[in-house]
Amino acid sequence: MRTVYWEDNKVKMIDQRLLPGEFVIAEFTTVTEVARSIKEMYVRGAPAIGATGAYGMALTALNSSATNRDALLADLRAAKDELDAARPTAVNLSWATARLLNLAEMTVLPNVDDLRSTLLAEAEALADEDVEINRRMGFNGAAIIKEGANLLHHCNTGSLATVDFGTALGVIYACQEQGKQIHVWVDETRPRLQGARLTAWELMRAEVPMHLIADNAAGHLMRTGKV
Repeated sequence: MRTVYWEDNKVKMIDQRLLPGEFVIAEFTTVTEVARSIKEMYVRGAPAIGATGAYGMALTALNSSATNRDALLADLRAAKDELDAARPTAVNLSWATARLLNLAEMTVLPNVDDLRSTLLAEAEALADEDVEINRRMGFNGAAIIKEGANLLHHCNTGSLATVDFGTALGVIYACQEQGKQIHVWVDETRPRLQGARLTAWELMRAEVPMHLIADNAAGHLMRTGKV
């Protein structure tokens, strides 16, 4: 399942604040709600936040009462400002919202409904691109991981940090798909415990052998050659 996706004219996502205790799909119907989901960390991880921003722009277009291109562009510019302010440090967010706004500004279509459809298609394309990039990166990385490797992972870089599959953790998933026997040491990752709450949950769900460790144990494991 994707971390964030579009369904029934809503932006839907896994509420990561509740993991691992509860698995809940949160639904958002306005750009203000989408911005709040970013600010309050329903969603986290730069690629996932970027896709959320793109869907927020598409949702703005859908909800806009604009009957002409200029009015719709004004709504989109306001939405971009609101979304970007939700997490100013997330580069993927401003990049994704700019991608959709730039497309809207450069596209001239017979009516605004066509532009609305174009923006939704672009948001979906952006999300699909993230998954494809992650899978390619994962299998490129898996090529250098040896059978029986013990890997140390910090924070969360898996499906929950992206639209799907993950970046660094995607390498581990690629190894699993290739049938390699590997083991993962998962740092708890203080203070928000992304390792303990999210990465451990992902790996257990995927049936990847792992052990959760205190952050302070990582140095010992490396020093003793267990990584």
